[in-house]
Amino acid sequence: MTLIEIASLFEAQKLSVIDASGLAKDALHIYFGLALFLAVRLVWRWRGGWFVAWLAVLAMACGGEWLDMTAEAGKSAIQPDTAHWHDIWNTMFWPTVLLLVGRWLQPKAKPAADAPEPGSGEDPERSFEQA
Repeated sequence: MTLIEIASLFEAQKLSVIDASGLAKDALHIYFGLALFLAVRLVWRWRGGWFVAWLAVLAMACGGEWLDMTAEAGKSAIQPDTAHWHDIWNTMFWPTVLLLVGRWLQPKAKPAADAPEPGSGEDPERSFEQA
C-alpha cells in the first residue's frame, strides 16, 4: 500500500465519521484532540503525564494534517497552508489549556496519618512514647 493510498483511506474514514456524526470538521478536531489528551492522561498518571498527553495530541494533529496534504497532492487539490494550521490550532487549543493548568488540577498529596505535622519537629516514635 502506497502513501497516497493510505492518505486516501484516512480521508475516506474521516469523511465517514463526519457524515455519521453530523458534526463539522472543526468540531471533530476539537473532540478528537480532547479525547486523545484525556485517554493518554488517564493511562499515563505518573510524572510528566500532562506533557506526554499534549505531545500525543500534537503528533496526532500533525500526522493527520500531513496525511491530508498527501491526499490533496494525490488529487491535485492542495488547500492553502492556513487551512492546515487552522486544523492544528483547533485540535491543540484545549489540550494546551489543560497542559498549562494541569498542575493546579493535580490533587495535593496527603501526609501519612501517623506522620508528624510538617514543621512540628516531633519524631513519630517520641509521640508514641508520650501517649
